[in-house]
Amino acid sequence: MATIVRLHENGGPEVLKVEEAEVGAPGKGEIRLRHTAIGLNFIDTYFRSGLYPAPNGLPLIPGNEGAGVVEALGEGVSGLAVGDRVAYAGPIGAYASQRLIAADRVVKIPDGVSDEQAAGMMLKGMTAEYLLRRTFKVEPGHTILFHAAAGGVGLIAGQWAKHLGATVIGTAGSPDKIELAHAHGYDHVINYRTEDFVARVKELTGGKGVDVVYDSVGKDTFPGSLDCLKPRGLWATFGQSSGALPPLNTALLSQKGSLYVTRPTLFTYIASRAELAACAGALFDVVKRGIVSIRVNQTYALAEAARAHADLEGRKTTGTTVLLP
Repeated sequence: MATIVRLHENGGPEVLKVEEAEVGAPGKGEIRLRHTAIGLNFIDTYFRSGLYPAPNGLPLIPGNEGAGVVEALGEGVSGLAVGDRVAYAGPIGAYASQRLIAADRVVKIPDGVSDEQAAGMMLKGMTAEYLLRRTFKVEPGHTILFHAAAGGVGLIAGQWAKHLGATVIGTAGSPDKIELAHAHGYDHVINYRTEDFVARVKELTGGKGVDVVYDSVGKDTFPGSLDCLKPRGLWATFGQSSGALPPLNTALLSQKGSLYVTRPTLFTYIASRAELAACAGALFDVVKRGIVSIRVNQTYALAEAARAHADLEGRKTTGTTVLLP
């Protein structure tokens, strides 16, 4: 029997219930995976609260990334063996000590990367990869603004963007988080609780603004993010940790400088096996080369998922957090 965390209704962290379930044998093209670590992400709270609808309705086992050991192979699976260490980001259902998952959605974890690191970096790290390398290709000379700089994606993106030659500006909400962001590649970090981040960005850029704003915060940073951009700059809104955005009047984009806006999601960028392998490979490469450091700052038992959600939403965590079965 596997230990799982499931929600039968939307609501606060208290709706996450610890249960037991039979996993069974893998079907055609599947593997059975024994989790050793499970990543915690803001998107998990969106599915729990109902901000994002559950893909197949309720009840739902949340969780979009994990790492573990292959226990069994289904018919037709090649390139994997029982005992291999693997990791993934998506499909949903990671809050479990064991699970079945499509074999073409997992990648082998290379030597030098721990299971906890892999579980905590797949979704966040591959998000950083597509944002910095494909949504807007960051190159030397660019200036970027990354909100939630001390968050899981933010800490990875700061290091990676600095390596790519950008001037990296971030926002954070406390002195400790500002210090953490500075240690992870950020040239400038703005305390959004005590400073006007728009005015500060304009000051730091000599009034020019930035080439791109990466924004996972949502309501609290809108429309300020648009005011931080250069003419024809890009606003990449990829989350809404502070609440849903209001409807966007596209006339704002012309008024503020012929701006571009995109609402990307990782799962579009890794839809094919080739895209997944390339994205994960790029992430593993920068981690193994020491360009990006992945530190697991918090761990919780899987059975403590509700407390982990409460701490995440209460801004009590920094960087990477994993659940341990």
